[in-house]
Amino acid sequence: MAAPVPPEQVEISGVDAATRASVLVEALPYIQAFAGRTVVIKLGGSAMGDPDLAASFASDVVLLRAVGIRPVVVHGGGPQIGEMLARLDMETEFRDGLRVTDAETLDVARMVLGGRVGRDIVSSINRHAPVAVALSGEDAGLIAATQRDPDLGFVGDVVDVDRTILDTLLARSFVPVISTIGSDGRGQAYNINADSAAIAVAQSLGAEKLIYLTDVPGVLTKVGDPSTLISRLSVSRARLLIDDGVIAGGMIPKVEAAVEAVGAGVGSAHVLDGRIAHVVLLELLTDEGVGTMVTRTAEGPT
Repeated sequence: MAAPVPPEQVEISGVDAATRASVLVEALPYIQAFAGRTVVIKLGGSAMGDPDLAASFASDVVLLRAVGIRPVVVHGGGPQIGEMLARLDMETEFRDGLRVTDAETLDVARMVLGGRVGRDIVSSINRHAPVAVALSGEDAGLIAATQRDPDLGFVGDVVDVDRTILDTLLARSFVPVISTIGSDGRGQAYNINADSAAIAVAQSLGAEKLIYLTDVPGVLTKVGDPSTLISRLSVSRARLLIDDGVIAGGMIPKVEAAVEAVGAGVGSAHVLDGRIAHVVLLELLTDEGVGTMVTRTAEGPT
């Protein structure tokens, strides 16, 4: 009989068993700390367009649920809406970064967000376990909205989030996947900015964390230099870096959204690079993390 192989020499999928065990041990205190807590994930960027990243994200969500964390996914779909409008030869106009949304454009947005993007996310998650449920903000009065500006058409702002349907799903360990169409008391639908909708959902649920999956590594003190990543950022320092011009350009709205989330009562907000496989697990369940966490103070929650 051959001699047994020492555990430290056993390899599984190219990683030795001892290393895998140490990773699980490292994750344990985080799993214990976050069990029963709600984590809202705003999905956007590359993770929505790359099949491999979509699969990676889906497995992360299912694993979080399996260890007792309550994930909620909020998604937009601006690029997909733009692609469909182009295929239909419909013109698109933007004002201050917002898509002017007439009745026909709204119909396309509802179709793409609820009928394609949301369903694709649900399908990816349900390949691992049949737990994801696609929702529109219109469902059961989930996202109440009002018109932002008549010149923008049917673009809305969140007025309220009725968490009833979310509580029902989460209590039975389902994963809500929310597309960001809201409606007013007359049943008029509005296209809602996904970052803003994610904040409102996270606030209503008293979420422990709000995670933004983006196309950037996080907050950098030097643009394009990942070695200058700021792993932890207080609200006050974030505002100073914006005022000083260190945080600039397209990073400003991402950081402002994270600051707004923390100000709304979310425990912490995270800006992560959705182009990294399993980035959600790496950020939440490891000592080092991989993105930028924004907290109320420098000594805020982990």
